[in-house]
Amino acid sequence: MADGAGPTISTHVLDAGQGLPAAGIRVTLWRLDVGAAPIRMTQALTDGDGRIRDLLERPLVAGEYRLEFDVGRDAEAFFTKLAVDLRIDDTRRSYHVPLLLAPFSMTTYR
Repeated sequence: MADGAGPTISTHVLDAGQGLPAAGIRVTLWRLDVGAAPIRMTQALTDGDGRIRDLLERPLVAGEYRLEFDVGRDAEAFFTKLAVDLRIDDTRRSYHVPLLLAPFSMTTYR
């Protein structure tokens, strides 16, 4: 929850090639395990510091989620999209998924 009242799913995107935060990256949070097809929960843009502090707009529920990053910001980009699938079992904690971008590589970690 944005007011810090509960667990969050957050991200921080850094452009390692430029050595700067990646502002304006669209990130979509999907729920994967509740139907025949993924369900879009929220979508937001990274701020000037490359962050989205909370993609959840509701209580965190155990299950499978996808963070989808639209990283192809210009016509010359090699990568255009990255999807990271997560399994969340502990709903008492927050989850932060950073992403490091470079022209021909991407790295994420927990």
